Amino acid sequence: MNTALSWIKAYVPELECTDQEYCDRMTLTGTKVEGYERRDKNLEKIVVGQILSIEKHPDAEKLIVCQVDVGTETVQIVTGAHNVKAGDKVPVVLDGGRVAGGHDGGPLPEEGIRIKAGKLRGIPSNGMMCSIEELGSDRNMYPEAPEEGIYIFPQEVRTGDDAAAVLGLRDTVFEYEITSNRVDCYSVLGVAREAAATFRKPFVPPAVKTVGNGEDVNDYISVEVRDPELCPRYCARVCKNIKIAPSPEWMQRRLAASGIRPINNLVDITNYVMEEYGQPMHAFDLEAIAGRKIIVRRAEDGEEFQTLDGQMRKLDRDVLMICDGEKEIAIAGIMGGENSKITDRVQTVLFESAVFNGPSIRKSAKRIGLRTDSSGKFEKGLESHNAEAAINRACQLIEELGCGEVVGGMVDAAQPMPEAKELPFRPEKYNRLLGTEISEAEMLDIFRRLEIGTLEDGKGGITLKIPYFRQDLNCDADIAEEVARFYGYDRIPSTLPAGEATAGKLSYKLRIEQKARDIAEYCGFSQGMSYSFESPKVFDKLLLSEEDTLRRTVTISNPLGEDFSVMRTSVLNGMLSSLSFNYNRRNKNVRLYELENIYLPKSLPMTDLPDERMQFVLGFYGEGDFFTLKGVIEEFFTVTGMGKKPAYDPRAGKPFLHPGRQALIKYDGNEVGYLGEVHPEVLDNYEIGARAYVAVLDMPSLLPFTTFDRKYEGIAKYPAVTRDISMVAPREILAGDIEAMILQRGGKLLESCQLFDLYEGAQIRQGFKSVAYSITFRAKDRTLEDSDVNAAMKKILNGLEQMGIELRQ
Repeated sequence: MNTALSWIKAYVPELECTDQEYCDRMTLTGTKVEGYERRDKNLEKIVVGQILSIEKHPDAEKLIVCQVDVGTETVQIVTGAHNVKAGDKVPVVLDGGRVAGGHDGGPLPEEGIRIKAGKLRGIPSNGMMCSIEELGSDRNMYPEAPEEGIYIFPQEVRTGDDAAAVLGLRDTVFEYEITSNRVDCYSVLGVAREAAATFRKPFVPPAVKTVGNGEDVNDYISVEVRDPELCPRYCARVCKNIKIAPSPEWMQRRLAASGIRPINNLVDITNYVMEEYGQPMHAFDLEAIAGRKIIVRRAEDGEEFQTLDGQMRKLDRDVLMICDGEKEIAIAGIMGGENSKITDRVQTVLFESAVFNGPSIRKSAKRIGLRTDSSGKFEKGLESHNAEAAINRACQLIEELGCGEVVGGMVDAAQPMPEAKELPFRPEKYNRLLGTEISEAEMLDIFRRLEIGTLEDGKGGITLKIPYFRQDLNCDADIAEEVARFYGYDRIPSTLPAGEATAGKLSYKLRIEQKARDIAEYCGFSQGMSYSFESPKVFDKLLLSEEDTLRRTVTISNPLGEDFSVMRTSVLNGMLSSLSFNYNRRNKNVRLYELENIYLPKSLPMTDLPDERMQFVLGFYGEGDFFTLKGVIEEFFTVTGMGKKPAYDPRAGKPFLHPGRQALIKYDGNEVGYLGEVHPEVLDNYEIGARAYVAVLDMPSLLPFTTFDRKYEGIAKYPAVTRDISMVAPREILAGDIEAMILQRGGKLLESCQLFDLYEGAQIRQGFKSVAYSITFRAKDRTLEDSDVNAAMKKILNGLEQMGIELRQ
């Protein structure tokens, strides 16, 4: 569903807001806005100009030189268009202005085209006259525009006026996601009602009056509905002395903004009413209706029917048809037939405004392979009252636009109209459902804005009278939802549901731990479990010094034995014991993980419970190396929403890890774990005859940095620019430090940097290494120029130079 803001403002005249404010507030009250687009995007400094004189270009046969009055001055413009003459009023983009695109009708450039004064074959040209394509539209939406050449305004347009405004382009088109239960919002009037209620402005619908001459429509047509279950209401009116002509400019502009191509006054009126009221209508040539009779019945099995698109459709008895006295003339709710279509020679028109069974139309459209705008609306289940209002609006427009003469009366083949729904006003229940304390007065004000009537029973009770167009309001929960929408979901406090039990879920901490399990298992690790009780001898096996804080343990008062006499302060012993167990049973390529607590005493002797800290430990031997483990850690960081890259400090100082192959893991300046290759002596202590690697993450340290909130961005619209640099750096400078400098100096345009080469050898001087990075830049709103990238690269190179790094020559 798309609507132009100008059309909404026609029914909410006091509405004043920005496009973004409209989008946000309508979405918060339940009319979700998917997005919006300015119709005058990239149109700047475009005015109405009048051509004063035309001369041939002295050096080009196909060019002409025009003197154009633009209201404030006369400018000279050179053009190749030959559909203009002196006196014509045309759109002119002035020097420094911008147009949406080219005249060839190809894809529009994202940023438009800037127009600058210059010379064409030696003659100065200070602007450009525009075709409709250069203004971002086409002849489908502006049928009066020439097939080739400059758009020409009517003479009554004033010179110097804003050309985009004259063409109705100073407008915004909003796209909505309407839920299927809100059939009323599949119309401009329905959306306007929501806007009026949202912004607390008066809603002013069109004043529809029943028009018609002194004749009786029953003298022209009769209607018989043979299957009232599939067609609860069929309204028909007749208009004679039809004059086919272009519809007025205001109607064409509104239809064009909604993506509907203007055709002629008769077709445009039916399309206009369909958009305005959400009620599809159809027009038949009355002369083509045999017997002046409409019969609504099911098709016969095996019947074939040619629709307006020229296709033969195979039917069965589940398809509802509109027929005359001899033949089928339309598939109900989907498309009319070739045999009753409106032509330019039409004299008398039969207007149909009906209500069809929604599921039946949906199944029929799918069965015959034809889905239209009309069937899409009928599928939702339209309301019977709307059919009469829509056909009266169409007839009113017929007379107002001088399109024809309306015959008096309306044929109405209808089932008994449903009574208006009434629901008791129960503010206490609404508040209980919502967990709020909204006053009765505020609720009643919301109902007034939504056109929900109130009836007092004289005993203090109030009954709510539901308007006919709100088919979705049927119970207390529906009414409570209306209160919540316009009170403001953002104002409703968070509360637990009332009841004997509260629905539970995993706590945030447990959800993060579950993610750790998922990542480990996804990467091929199997879960292991080890005892929380250990022997004091494990500290010697891990090469811990006598002063190491890990030796400060909680001692068990009544242990099973010395091997289970202390609470563990490290998870490494359990992991290495499990790896040893597998290695000595000749299991290859073993990968294990654990999520286990360690127990760190706050003081000794103990006066309080120890600090229990969950540890995520990974260990493996076989295929893989240090960087394999590093990749698993970074995958876990990504999945748990830790957007920054972790830093690695090789000065970890862990005695149980290889002195040159270990690192502390830091995140946002905080130490959160470590990883590395197990020290060869420790491997011997555990009888592991292969290189083994371990990583430990302290989950309480990580938890504050994790999040499940995600912000997704669209696919990049503009191309990236890549620069490769090769540098000579001292060996002691870490790759992470180089990357940090590049990220720091790269600015907002920097998208990524990637190390793709590392070399140490004879061609590099002693104590240095060669590193090469690929650096990618991209802007979200434009195509980058060399000057943008060069400025960013200069800052990066200056920063690297301060670190003692040189570009490799």
